[in-house]
Formats: sequence, structure tokens, C-alpha cells
Amino acid sequence: MDKNCYILCQILMKYCQDPSLSSKLDEIWKEAYDEGRFHLLEVILYHRNKNTCVMDLTDRTLINTILHECHESVAAGHLSEGRTLERVKTCSWWPNWKNNVAEYFQSCDRCQKGNRATGKIWNYDPNTGTKIPLGNSSHGLGNSLTSRMRQKLQ
Repeated sequence: MDKNCYILCQILMKYCQDPSLSSKLDEIWKEAYDEGRFHLLEVILYHRNKNTCVMDLTDRTLINTILHECHESVAAGHLSEGRTLERVKTCSWWPNWKNNVAEYFQSCDRCQKGNRATGKIWNYDPNTGTKIPLGNSSHGLGNSLTSRMRQKLQ
């Protein structure tokens, strides 16, 4: 068990009344503790953030499993960085988790090759030499692009 998790568990147990324990926490953990974000429920440490309460993770193997499941598992389907952040946020927390998600996303070859950073699909316009977003009819870009392509083909 991580040192910070152990200290927090000791602090949050009802029988512990030692106020000096919180000073032994690392800074990021101490800030969250001072804000009242940690809860201990049946020996599992949870981190509360606005409307959600998620499991606190410190084991690197578990963190990698969460990153894999939230980004590249069959259910996730190589989501964009923003969507992966949202999925991770709903189930777990650890210090610097946003940086870890960004690093994991940057290391995904499939997403980097597929221009998944923006979530947009691009088309090349040979007349202007620029990339244009290729949309669908649900937001209007698709209709104008389709009509331009039809005009060029005629």
C-alpha cells in the first residue's frame, strides 16, 4: 500500500485522533485531504470530486489497467484524449491522473496515426491545397461538402 493511502486510512478511521498524521502527506494528497475529498468505506479509499466519488488508485498495474480499459479496450474503441479523460474521471483517481492519461494517449500509435487528437476526419482540397474537415449531414458540413464534390464531378 502506498504511504499516502496508508496515512489517509489511519486518519479517516474513527478511532484515530492523531492530527499530526496529515502533515506527513505529500502536498497533492494534503490539499485534497484538507478540502475533504477523501472517504474511507469498508477499507476502500474513495476520492470525492463535485458530484462523483471514485476509487483512489496507487498501484501502477491497476492504473495501467484502468487506462487500457478506458481508452483501447473493445468497449472504449480508442476514444479521443478528452473522452478518455471523462471515462477515467468517472471510475478512479490518483495524483497527476490527467497527465498520465495524456501520456497514455500520446503513446497510442493507432490514435496518433489516425489523427485522433482532434477527433476530426480531414479531407484534402486540391484547389486550395488545404485540409478541410469532412463532416456528416447532422451538423451541416456534410451537405455543403457533398454539394461541392458533386459540382466538381460534373
